Amino acid sequence: MPMKELNKYTADEYIKALTEFHGNFAPGLFIGGFMVAAAIRRMGEYEIFDAICESTACLPDAIQMLTPCTVGNGWLKIIDTGRFAITLYDKKSGNGVRVSLDPQKLDRFPEIKNWFFRLTRKQEQDQEKLIHEIQSAGENAFTIRNVTVSRALLGKHDRGRIAICESCGEAYPEEECGLCRACQGLEIYSKLSRVG
Repeated sequence: MPMKELNKYTADEYIKALTEFHGNFAPGLFIGGFMVAAAIRRMGEYEIFDAICESTACLPDAIQMLTPCTVGNGWLKIIDTGRFAITLYDKKSGNGVRVSLDPQKLDRFPEIKNWFFRLTRKQEQDQEKLIHEIQSAGENAFTIRNVTVSRALLGKHDRGRIAICESCGEAYPEEECGLCRACQGLEIYSKLSRVG
């Protein structure tokens, strides 16, 4: 039986909301919604939790849309392992639930497999079939495990004092050398010039 609910949304409402939030329909964000819902159902007694997202693509948006965990409030940590997985966990104990899309289970779901492994070009994918298959697969395409998150990831980390970089003059979280990370060599821009 197809899954129809994703926390506060019906599947159709979620598709509309994710398209508005993300800028376009994204199968990974749609699947991510079911992953978040599966984790929340298993969290049970924990009302306040943090999240880890192991991918920078799509999944962080699902977590931010369906939980109070965001990058901005520090409750969502993005640790880019490249794996299509999320974890929701108790802020204090670190006990939680990890949900990952299981490649071993995708033979049963050819539309999802074609999308996930990029076997079909985006322009050639049948979006309606993919949406239906994601709903039909539900949790059957996932591996769900109880986990305990490393103590090093628990709680908020103090960002320290704010200092003025000796090189560029901008404010940054203070480090011993007196330079912001960009002036230490972190290359972000190939060109930077003033406007107005």
